[in-house]
Amino acid sequence: MNDIAGTPPSSPSPARRIHVLDLARGLALFAMASYHFSWDLEFFGYLEPGTSTQGFLKAYARTIAGSFLFLAGVSLVLAHGRQFRPDAFLKRMAMVAGAAGLISLATYFAMPDSFIYFGILHAIAASSVIGLAFLRVPAPLTVLAGVMCLAAPQFYQNEAFNQTWLSWIGLFTVPPRSNDFVPLMPWLGPFLIGMGFTRYAVSRGLTGRLAALRASDTAIARATRFCGRHSLAFYLLHQPLLLSLVWAVSQINPAPPVDPIPGFVSECRTGCAANNSALFCEQFCSCVTDELLSQDLFQPFIAGEITQDSDARIPAIADQCTARFR
Repeated sequence: MNDIAGTPPSSPSPARRIHVLDLARGLALFAMASYHFSWDLEFFGYLEPGTSTQGFLKAYARTIAGSFLFLAGVSLVLAHGRQFRPDAFLKRMAMVAGAAGLISLATYFAMPDSFIYFGILHAIAASSVIGLAFLRVPAPLTVLAGVMCLAAPQFYQNEAFNQTWLSWIGLFTVPPRSNDFVPLMPWLGPFLIGMGFTRYAVSRGLTGRLAALRASDTAIARATRFCGRHSLAFYLLHQPLLLSLVWAVSQINPAPPVDPIPGFVSECRTGCAANNSALFCEQFCSCVTDELLSQDLFQPFIAGEITQDSDARIPAIADQCTARFR
């Protein structure tokens, strides 16, 4: 099965394959699996709520996503930089887009409130189509376009992009709920930067030197390169296997009951931070939590038994806390 970052054209000699690229993909896959394992541990209650979406792990996840998109840009140039091969491109797109659709469908039934409708595979597929327009663009301009994509959400946001059918562009003011959300802005950035750097490397003969490097023959290196060459299969299979493993452990040694308050406060602050200061969000979310607890509304609210639409006390609490700290 082709890798999710794209497959360079076949060479008459197997030695011309860039093994360093396979190794880089494999390392990125192992890093991704380690992050997803932390998410699984949090999902089953072995880690505190919000652990995988804050601090080091949040930066770790973004670094991994950026590396995948950068490598996808590299591979697009290696595969089609000299001559665009429509059959190979369409075959790969069908596989990546099909896998993305499968993930959306599976997560919609498993987690309908936060299903994956534009995750890493969706971003790679969309970026690959956009990347075709940059195959003949000078390397510096492609890199500049990538940097502009990285910066765009910091300089322009609009409420119109809060709608689900537009949020994938990435210029929203309120982030949507999704367990894996990789919008085009800023994530098209590392893809285009990868394309630009690779065009420069090809023009200087650096890719030929990389292909000529002798690959390590240790078992670990071979396994890593193998996973890198079959990264789409690895991506689709690793999470079900990890989830099954953690689930099996949870049947033997269940995690202790989780206090829902820290998770609620963390989620409240995340949603609030899009349009407010950190100090206001901290005060507002603490106020809302205290009021819900004092009125015995906390458990019914987090359980979904009452909502802002069904119980007027919920928006009243929000308005009260807003007015107190504005």
